[in-house]
Amino acid sequence: MAAHALRKAAYRQLEPSAWPKKGLSPVNLFLVVLIVIAVISAVLETEPMIASGNDDFFKYLELGLGVVFLVEYLARVWVAVDNPRFAKARYPRLRYMVSPLAIIDLLAVIPTFFAFGGAPSLALRFFRVLRMLRLAKLGRTSDAWHDIRESIYERRHEFGLILGLLMLTILVSGSLLYVAEAEAQPDKFGSIPRALWWAIVTLTTVGYGDAYPVTVLGRVLAGLIAITGVTVIALPTGIFAASFSDAMDRRRQKANGDTDGAA
Repeated sequence: MAAHALRKAAYRQLEPSAWPKKGLSPVNLFLVVLIVIAVISAVLETEPMIASGNDDFFKYLELGLGVVFLVEYLARVWVAVDNPRFAKARYPRLRYMVSPLAIIDLLAVIPTFFAFGGAPSLALRFFRVLRMLRLAKLGRTSDAWHDIRESIYERRHEFGLILGLLMLTILVSGSLLYVAEAEAQPDKFGSIPRALWWAIVTLTTVGYGDAYPVTVLGRVLAGLIAITGVTVIALPTGIFAASFSDAMDRRRQKANGDTDGAA
């Protein structure tokens, strides 16, 4: 009975939707601070001027953060049986462990053990960068992040269609510039794969300037492609904005309904 009460209390601390008060629970607020510290540490550790001579500090800081995040992960697995999303499943804890947020939590812990396991330098750099995933842990503490996830999920078919359209536009653009510029600039447009790099940076409006058309036909096509790129890139912005606004309105209506019901 005491274990059940302790698990319920831990669930209220760890699950933002179960916290009865406004804002974050003390435990989640503490975890947010640690996540920010972990990300800042991961960034600073890559700068030799800062990391040099402070190896032990960063090592033990990472160890301490890793232990806390491991305890958090195990606690979340433990309280998963109280989460309505997983409670009705046959194996609620296993169901939670394969959820995206649980996988992010686990990936946030793994780099700590590789850092102390004598991994090769390339693997070590990879796992240092992997620690940036800890920033994604902030998503569960914010209603805005929940609205973003919900907005993307609701319009996933539209986003998939736009992604397909973008890939097709890139392919067609690269092919056209290959036809127009292959003879004039074989090093940059001598094949469709080479021309695809130009198409990607142009359609995304980055325009690095390392490759650009020099023929009249190429420049005409490039102008049309650039305009098309602006149009295609703008499409998901409008869809996402409308979906995000709808999700926020639903959350406000739900909050008002809960308030009216409590009254």
